[in-house]
Amino acid sequence: MREAERIADQHRRAFDGEAWHGPHVFDLLEGVTAKVAARRPIAGAHTIWEITLHIRSWEDVVLRRLRGERVSLSPEADWPPVADASPAAWKRDLAALRETHDALLEAIGSLSDARLLEKSPGSETTLYQLVHGQVQHALYHAGQIALLQKP
Repeated sequence: MREAERIADQHRRAFDGEAWHGPHVFDLLEGVTAKVAARRPIAGAHTIWEITLHIRSWEDVVLRRLRGERVSLSPEADWPPVADASPAAWKRDLAALRETHDALLEAIGSLSDARLLEKSPGSETTLYQLVHGQVQHALYHAGQIALLQKP
């Protein structure tokens, strides 16, 4: 198995299961209603919905960087506001996360080992560090989502 395939497997586990640490991202989001996703139980902390949008933003950034784009995010793009807190908007945002995640998963798995050593566009970070970092990023925020679900 190539290294990129192993990293893709870790990325898949972070989002879709079989991770040893506990619930994966999509498991944590399963059954969360728009009302719960928009709830702010900790003053000054992000909501589940905001975290979900943030995870998707970074899945997209990494995907675009793997495609050769030089990407940086404005603060609003890094932490997109929830413009519409309806159940339909929550469903759309979850579907968008799934779509972006699946595209990134495929892109990671198709990397050659040589490409993993290349620098991310406009950065000193290698693609190897970038894709591992995205797995770590998702798991960090999965922990936050799990805590925000507590009554």
